Amino acid sequence: MADSMVDQALLETWNRRHAEAEDLGRVATVVEQNLHLVKPGVQALDLACGRGATALYMAAAGLDVTAWDLSPVAIQRLELAAAEQGLSIRTAVRDVIAAPPEPASFDLVLVSYFLERSLAPAIARALRPGGLLFYQTFSRAAVSDEGPRSEQYRLGDNELLDLFAMLKVRVYREERCLGDTSRGWRDLAMLVAEWV
Repeated sequence: MADSMVDQALLETWNRRHAEAEDLGRVATVVEQNLHLVKPGVQALDLACGRGATALYMAAAGLDVTAWDLSPVAIQRLELAAAEQGLSIRTAVRDVIAAPPEPASFDLVLVSYFLERSLAPAIARALRPGGLLFYQTFSRAAVSDEGPRSEQYRLGDNELLDLFAMLKVRVYREERCLGDTSRGWRDLAMLVAEWV
């Protein structure tokens, strides 16, 4: 769903990035490491899915996947890849800030490398009872130059726990700059939390 309030310059930037990218991106680590917590066949939403590497991964694992992104270029690339791989994924061009998911509409919601703090309550409410939120994005405590430059798009210390305090934490990881920074889970925070 295209929205007239969408910042056209932002949309053009993302369309260009998705068009120029050589691949479909990386599968979200939070999903790779924790998908065993989910039963096959559950209805999953990849919110702000980008080119869809994780949506494809979840569909191949037997989940019933919906994927939304603001960029029509990203969605086109995902649809082409899904067709090539014989996977069924419901896709939509959707401004998730203007049109967040409906309450109790998914068993799993994935948010990866997208941060709009005002959406946290709507994202949590989108989960059905027993549903899981899988979230990972950049933190302000970083040891590399990867990710957004603006702190607005980076998480503060334990911020995911605060944003989703209404959910029960099942997995959380944020190593920040402790110890040997050449190893481990750096620059990012990861959360799996349940609506109970």
